[in-house]
Formats: sequence, structure tokens, C-alpha cells
Amino acid sequence: MTTYSPPGEEHAAFTQWAVEQGIEMNGVEPARFPGRGLGMVATKKIEANEVMVSVPLSAMLTVDCIPPSFINLFNGISNHGLLAAFLTHGDTESLKKYTLWRATWPKRQDFEDGMPVLWPEKLRVSNSKHHVSPASTTSIALPPSASGLWNTFRKKKLVEEYKTKNQNILAQQEQRLQSAWKDVVAVFPDTDWEVYSYHWLIVNTRSFFYLMPGEDVPEDTNDAMALVPFADYFNHRDDAQCEVGFDGQKYTFQATKSYEKGEEIYMSYGPHSNDLLLVEYGFCPEENGSDVLYLDDIIFRDFTTAEKEELLFQQYYGDYQITIDSGPCFRTEVAASMKCMSRREWRNYIQGRGAAPNTIKVNNVIRDWIEVYTKEANFAINILQAVLKAETEDSTKSKIQALVGRWNQIKHLCDQTTLNLE
Repeated sequence: MTTYSPPGEEHAAFTQWAVEQGIEMNGVEPARFPGRGLGMVATKKIEANEVMVSVPLSAMLTVDCIPPSFINLFNGISNHGLLAAFLTHGDTESLKKYTLWRATWPKRQDFEDGMPVLWPEKLRVSNSKHHVSPASTTSIALPPSASGLWNTFRKKKLVEEYKTKNQNILAQQEQRLQSAWKDVVAVFPDTDWEVYSYHWLIVNTRSFFYLMPGEDVPEDTNDAMALVPFADYFNHRDDAQCEVGFDGQKYTFQATKSYEKGEEIYMSYGPHSNDLLLVEYGFCPEENGSDVLYLDDIIFRDFTTAEKEELLFQQYYGDYQITIDSGPCFRTEVAASMKCMSRREWRNYIQGRGAAPNTIKVNNVIRDWIEVYTKEANFAINILQAVLKAETEDSTKSKIQALVGRWNQIKHLCDQTTLNLE
């Protein structure tokens, strides 16, 4: 049985408020887990297909809850930025409803401990335009998917830029935050950065996908978000046995397996890599079936401009992945096959009119690419361990240890994939 304890008086008061708001709880309650913070625990045996939590729309905090007079102050602000602005500058009467709920939220210090966007510059160097460009001697602590940078080589120029939410993650997050900040200070010039960025991170880490039936998904899915009280106690697991649904009237959380009393209950935040979970939520799970490494920068440096243009023309340009369960993706294999075949043979192969390439040769190419990532991991681990020995601040030490742990996960994924290609 999982060890846990009551979460505290403020959580008991909030739970009572949640009941008064029409939130239904069936055999679950918040709990505090040693070393891991808050989560959701079963208070009885829960059978498969039972609805554990139901949250009506009226209890949720959405942009529709914000007074039009407040919304009209802004011109083009994102929904994310608007929700954070409302929590920062909304009138007392409008925000009064959420007082007990807000008392249960993480503190800013929690975000400073776990969220790379608030870490010291030396640990969060990235390719973001909001950072000063790092000197050539600066070590990159964050993994490449998060930072967009490498220690052991320089990226080659792309023949065409392409959008991906799974790479350059920190830069994308900082761009969203800075854009929202600019919009808010244009209306409220005296806005306190620490207060606003705290609320922005609250919305970022505690929101659920919110789209009414029949509405089109916005181009930026970060504009389809709502805060859902009580449901935000669920922690993440990639393989969580919990079905989440929203029908326009309520959010429901249904068990897809039976749970014993005292067992922690998780939901899935989505099939996210550990780099994305680290940057967007501030944690890296030990086990994650959706963890992925991207080989794009490594592969592109191994091709000529003409070869990259060919990949682009044939729609195999970028998004080269390796995962612990599947190994290299088909796009990676296609790119590797270009190194093993004549151009005519390769075109015939990808168009289904010719023989497949030699598997051994393809695997050898991919192993060489993965070895570059392994070298990067070893370099980063050695640098971080040296920094850790010299560090005196406990809070910084914990951040470095988290990064070492992430790089060891990356190294393991590389080693396991290489072994499977033998």
C-alpha cells in the first residue's frame, strides 16, 4: 500500500468548497505522499468503469468566467496570458470565489525549484531570443530538445525551418511567457513580474484542454485551456488507468481498472517526452513509455544541402525519433537508407517501386547517429557532476541532480536502442 498522509487543513477546507460547487468525488481524496508532494488516493475499493471525479463547468475557471470589461482592456492577448492576468489583476469580488482553491496551489518557490524557466541562467541556457547568446565556452545543462543547443557540435543551417512543439521547448515556453508579459504590462504597467509569472505558471501547469463541442481546435492549443478544481490533484503517469472526458457540461475522470483502498490514482497529461514534462511541468518520471529523443540536429549535420532538399521534397524532412519501446522511427530509417543507396534506388524504395535497403547498413548508420547523442550525454553528465561538487547552494544542487538524472535517462535510452540494433 502507498504511504501517504492528510494534505492539511487548507486542502480539507478546499474539498468542502469543491463539494459546494457541485464537484462529485467517489472514493478519492487528496493526500500527501512523502517526497512527492500532493496527489489523489483511493479511499475505498474502486471498480473499473466507476467515475471517480466529476467537475461541472460552473466550477471551472475559464476565459468565460472573466468579466467582459476586463477582457476588453486587452488587444490580442492569448487565453493563457489572459487567465494569468485575471488572477493577477482581477477585482477582488470576481476572484473571491476561488480563494480556498488558490490556497492549495503550489507556491512560487515550488516553481523556482522545479521549473527550468525560473532557474539560474547557467542551468537554463537555450537558443531562446530572450537569452543572451551563450559564449562558446558555456556548457549547456539542459537536454537538446529543451535547450535547442549542443555541447559537442554546432548545428547546421536548415534548408527550411519547421515547427515542432517537441524541440526547442524552453524557447517556445519563454516566447509565450514574454509575449503574455508584454501584453499585460501594456495595460497594467506596474505589474509585478514575480506575481504575474507565478500565475502564468499556475495556468501552464494546472490547466486542462478546454474546447466546447463543435468548436474548432485553435492553431495554438495553449489557447484551449481551463483550470479544473479538485481534478488538479491527479498526478501524471504515461500509462494511467484513468479515462478523462469533457462533454461541454462537465469533466469526468473514470477508472479503467479497479483500485484498492490506499492506492494512488493517476491520470495522463498526454504522451509527452520527459524533456517536455521537465520544462512544462517541472518533473521527470522514472518510467515513461512516451519518452523520446530527437535526432534531427545530428542527422541534418550528416547530409549535404542537396540531400536535405531531397528529404524535404519527399516529405521526410525532420522529426527523427527514437523511443525505448520502438527504437528508431520509420522516418529515421528512411533518412539512414539515403546514406546506403544510390539516389535512384532510394527514390524507388520510398515510392514503393524498389527493394528495401540492407538492414545491417541502415542500422550501422543509425548507431553512428545515436553515438553522437551518447557522447553529448556523457559530456553533460561529467560537466554537471563537476559543477555539483563545487556548488554550495542546496537549491541549486537539487536542480543539477535533476538534470544529471535526466541525462542518465537519455544515455540509457541511447544504449538500449543501440543494443537492440545489434
